[in-house]
Amino acid sequence: MQQSLKSGSSTGDGVVVRGKLHKALGVRFGLAMMVGSIIGGGIMRAPGPVAALLPNAWLLLAAWLFGGVYVLLAVGSLAELATMLPRAGGIFNYVQLAFGRYAGFLTGWFNFLTNAIAPAYFSIAISEYLGLLFPRLQGWQGAVAVAVLASFTLLHLGGVKSGSLVQQLLSSLKVLVLLLLVGCCFLLGRAPWGAPAAGGAPVATGGALFIGFLQALQLIMGTYDGWDSPAMFAEEDTNPGRNLPRSLFGGALAVLTVYVLLNAAVLRVLPLGAMAGSKLALADAAGVIFGPLGAVVITLVALFALLSILNAQLMLTPRILYGLSREGFFPAQATAVSARGTPAVALLATAGLGMMLIGGSSFERLFALGAFMNMVVFTLLFASVFRLRRTRPDLPRPFRAWGYPWSTGLMLLISVSLFLGFVLADPINAGVVLLLIGLSWLTFRFVLHQKMVPGG
Repeated sequence: MQQSLKSGSSTGDGVVVRGKLHKALGVRFGLAMMVGSIIGGGIMRAPGPVAALLPNAWLLLAAWLFGGVYVLLAVGSLAELATMLPRAGGIFNYVQLAFGRYAGFLTGWFNFLTNAIAPAYFSIAISEYLGLLFPRLQGWQGAVAVAVLASFTLLHLGGVKSGSLVQQLLSSLKVLVLLLLVGCCFLLGRAPWGAPAAGGAPVATGGALFIGFLQALQLIMGTYDGWDSPAMFAEEDTNPGRNLPRSLFGGALAVLTVYVLLNAAVLRVLPLGAMAGSKLALADAAGVIFGPLGAVVITLVALFALLSILNAQLMLTPRILYGLSREGFFPAQATAVSARGTPAVALLATAGLGMMLIGGSSFERLFALGAFMNMVVFTLLFASVFRLRRTRPDLPRPFRAWGYPWSTGLMLLISVSLFLGFVLADPINAGVVLLLIGLSWLTFRFVLHQKMVPGG
């Protein structure tokens, strides 16, 4: 099956495209999108549980560094594919070219589902933090969440440039506030390093230490979710061959640096034993440094983090739906693009789903499935690099994955291993994912029968 590799009015399979996205984005947006998509609630909660699993400060920092190195290797493979095939929606495009239409259909919808619930979740979280700052809003979290989501939706209906500027502003403010917190912790903290993680419990060694390190990595990898976000906008980049690798590697390095510094800063304020027993280690550290103002400081940090993630999600998720629609995997109306470059129908569909999830809170179950679906998507992503190197050597590759085939092979092995580990740890959700895969095949065949997916 031949597929067009150019953006335009139609794909190589004859699927009509009703609107064309504008080329208006560059490196600064890509960096802001990656930082904004990754740094959020995970880093607020994960340091304590990770510290509880590891016996000393240096091993803890090594685990966070390891997670960052994984992302650096992963974005190398992603950069090769994204610059080779700069199309809206990201990963499913490469998987489809490598393994066919059904693989693209499955990957695209799994990727969409893991992202589509995020606007509802983050809108609710923002409303809760606003309630802490303004007590009169407490009890109105649902209405506030809807208002927040509606406000950002209207912002993005105003055009891709306005959304891009807000993303750059929010991401910059978030990093600045976090670095200020880091600086205050290093200047004012006095905690000793190396205290036992469990406050006197036996220090894990051998196999137990290895298991603890793997469990810590599982938590850490969740805080790095979103590293593929710049690829969603490859079609709108003014020079994807040059800009995307810079955005991906620069964003990965920025997040790695912030995460390691934040954990080191908390260790400067809290003994490891106290950090291990904390559900919100950053909040506890802020409380030590700023006293009664600590709660306000950490609330502001969380708000900046959540606002930038919400803005990012309302930009990237409609691009996935736009790409799916263009390939015939969703009604063609979602390919409509406004005069200012916004995939308006896809945005409204994403926001509408978020509104429904805010009302029903059913998104919590979907979040439990996110790790499984992400591992399926990432496994197919890394496998696509090998497949396309062999089957499509003719395609231009402005960037080639560093260390190929070893780097990509390692990422593929890790992704498969993590998926199998998740299956052993959570067989119920594993069964749900297998059921979703089966339903996706039936849905694909039905859509094919309805001629929404030309050529099969």
